[in-house]
Amino acid sequence: MTTIGIISDTHGYLDENVFRHFEPCDEVWHAGDFGSPGVAQQLEGFRPLRAVSGNIDGPDLRHVPEKQHFLCEAVPVFMVHIGGYPGKYAPGIKEQIRKHKSRLFISGHSHILKVMFDESLQCLHINPGAAGRQGWHKIRTLVRLQIDGSAIQNGEVIELGAR
Repeated sequence: MTTIGIISDTHGYLDENVFRHFEPCDEVWHAGDFGSPGVAQQLEGFRPLRAVSGNIDGPDLRHVPEKQHFLCEAVPVFMVHIGGYPGKYAPGIKEQIRKHKSRLFISGHSHILKVMFDESLQCLHINPGAAGRQGWHKIRTLVRLQIDGSAIQNGEVIELGAR
């Protein structure tokens, strides 16, 4: 079983409580818009980090890929910063989910927390919302879940407080 902490849109700010909430996690996944290399370095020093770059990430974070397709246990995962959501995917995203047979799709960018199952693709979409202080969101959020073989389970939304 792998416990994962999912975060996005930190925009250069990393709340200390992230480490407390992600303490039980085996990995941290950041869905883009780090805002500074310092945020990435702090997360990398805490737990193994899988990440994608976002539209505000500059040349100092260009080593971070724009998208990732990977396997977590037996679950094919697709992560990209700007991806949309079921019914309103960004161009090319639905095709990528189909091509790679993704069962879990992670994106950020909107600052809107969403957990939605796409019945037509048999794929769970998660946008963890925004953990940073910039943007129009009112509450900073994270997501924590477990993957056990091919099962995605025990998902939790964590509120960090007001922006």
